[in-house]
Amino acid sequence: MSVPVSVEPSPEQPRRRGLQTLRSQAASVPRAWLPGAVGYACLLIGLLDICSAVFPKLRHTKVHTFAGQLPGATTTLAAVGTLMIGILLVLLAHALRRRKRRAWRAVCVLLPLGAALQALRWHQPGPCVVSVVLFVVVLIHRREFYAKADPRTRWRAVANLVVMSLVSLGLGLLIVSVHPKSEIGDPSLAERLQETLYGLFGFDGPIQYGSDRVGDLVAYSLGALGLLTAFTTGYLALRPEKPEPELTPEDEIRVRELLARHGQRDSLGYFALRRDKSVLFSPSGKAAISYRVVSGVMLASGDPVGDVEAWPGAIKVFMAEAREHAWVPAVMGCSEVGGEVWTREAGLDALELGDEAIVDTAAFSLSGRAMRNVRQMVKRIERNGYSCKVRRVGDLTLEEKRQIADAAARWRGTDTERGFSMALGRFGDIGDDDCVVVTAHKAPEGADAGADEGGVPAGVGDDLKAVLHFVPWGPDGISLELMRRDREADPGLNELLIVAALQEVPALGVRRVSLNFAMFRSALARGERIGAGPVLRAWRGLLVFLSRWFQIESLYKFNAKFQPEWEPRFLVYPATRDLPRIGFAAMQAEAFITLGMPRFGRKRQRQGLMPEPVKVGAVTEAA
Repeated sequence: MSVPVSVEPSPEQPRRRGLQTLRSQAASVPRAWLPGAVGYACLLIGLLDICSAVFPKLRHTKVHTFAGQLPGATTTLAAVGTLMIGILLVLLAHALRRRKRRAWRAVCVLLPLGAALQALRWHQPGPCVVSVVLFVVVLIHRREFYAKADPRTRWRAVANLVVMSLVSLGLGLLIVSVHPKSEIGDPSLAERLQETLYGLFGFDGPIQYGSDRVGDLVAYSLGALGLLTAFTTGYLALRPEKPEPELTPEDEIRVRELLARHGQRDSLGYFALRRDKSVLFSPSGKAAISYRVVSGVMLASGDPVGDVEAWPGAIKVFMAEAREHAWVPAVMGCSEVGGEVWTREAGLDALELGDEAIVDTAAFSLSGRAMRNVRQMVKRIERNGYSCKVRRVGDLTLEEKRQIADAAARWRGTDTERGFSMALGRFGDIGDDDCVVVTAHKAPEGADAGADEGGVPAGVGDDLKAVLHFVPWGPDGISLELMRRDREADPGLNELLIVAALQEVPALGVRRVSLNFAMFRSALARGERIGAGPVLRAWRGLLVFLSRWFQIESLYKFNAKFQPEWEPRFLVYPATRDLPRIGFAAMQAEAFITLGMPRFGRKRQRQGLMPEPVKVGAVTEAA
């Protein structure tokens, strides 16, 4: 018969278990600073490698070293290899800071290889040791580099070819210039440039060096630069294309269903239907967030679309997607309620960005002293022969849609279509029949024939002078999307359009109209009041100065004419250090800053272009 024996745990066992738990918890804690430090360290090592390979004085020493006992071809090839590795480390530094997994894999190969090449060339172990230590660090903390690759197109191969060609030409010209002079004397700039260009393609140039080793070093370096340019360009051109996110027809149908049930919550909700955005849904499918990735920033706009109770689920999916790709999450123009949910669920911060002007059509009137300037301007522009028509887009003929879209494109003034958070980017689409369009017309003098009941010439033709386009905001609201006018038209035409819209849309069942968004409206308003402090006045002065380029003050004053209610809008962001990057990405999204090249094989959608409709399931949508 066996007797159970109880073994009492030693006092050391709980202590060891506690230490193991603490160690596992410490290992799982993300180190936000580590990828940035590794990236900058790789950038520094890469620059040092380039400098040591380009400038001869950094390679030669006055003492005999192990490298000096090696064959000349070995040290020459080591110098060329160091140059190539240095350039690649510089190119990969930014991706390392963004935690990209592919960059980590490449660096794990380049760092030990670079250390081996440095050991052949330097009499001091310092540079080699730094590379080895950094390699050990990135190997130990490999879990910090988990991000997937960004969307890509083959246009990046073209951009790489241009940039790398310029870099190779500059470095090659520098290599030719800093090495000892040739046998034929001091070569001219044209000869050095010719030597560089020939060397990049693997041919001998006009310069003959007095030392075979120097000539080989220059030739190998130039050939390596040319080979690196060709290799990186070929890799980017031949790798599989991963298209940029876009709104699929199936996702568009689901978003439209959410807008039909919850579209009245947010005036910016309809802009989730921009076709250059992608969309993420909550696990229940009752809420969605549309976004675009710009320069590593995952940029959303407005509140999530759908049921408020499902917003946290959509936000968690959004944040998980941002973490998976190491994108910076940000939201432009969310409401106060949306900002509270974002900050609570995602742990983000919020900053008041400006105010949205909302007018109650039932309370709007041109009477009263406050509206005197608008009233006088409208009467004056009407006496000059202008009149307006307010209609649903679905009531327009196809020819009228094309004429309005083409006129809006002509009046844009730039080749780039601006807008992201409060712009739809299209006009006349079959799915947008509930949008409202307001057109201003000026009939030829003395021409009354062919006018309709309101005295406006029938149809849309050469008399069209301005257009407003509103998107639906639930069943009883509209939100301004587009305001364009003929630059040769009389001043005050925009005021006439707004007044006509506010007076006529109640017949269409609209009681709320959202006008333009006024950035930093509260600062502009408080800064001009009596008693404003010096800081507030200085901030207002800066905004007024910036208004020369970004129309900050002019939009605020224009909106204020119609006595709207101001609804604050917020920017949601992770940390203060991310604000410059988010601001730069937002200006790119709004097309105030344009970088890069157009997407390969895909037409950029612009105002004035009418897409052809295609069948999507049982619903006809525009491609």
